[in-house]
Amino acid sequence: MRKISASEKKILELLIFTESFQTIREETDLQYGEIRDDIINMHNAGLIEVCTAGTHSASKLNHYDSDRPELFHYRATRKGMNAMKTNRI
Repeated sequence: MRKISASEKKILELLIFTESFQTIREETDLQYGEIRDDIINMHNAGLIEVCTAGTHSASKLNHYDSDRPELFHYRATRKGMNAMKTNRI
């Protein structure tokens, strides 16, 4: 089990609701590449899911273009919410 990084925690805290990549950038002040890498890592760990739109009824996507993360929306999964509380994956 590994600890979640400070930047991952910042992102997860925003993803209680579905948010766009742009909102994540604006709210966290993290760099594009850092957010992209964290999103890929958290998606692979099952902490977040990728969605088609920024509404509560957004559809989950199983595959997405990780080279273009700004085209998608993201939200935390139950596992991600638990990791945020315990600070561990």
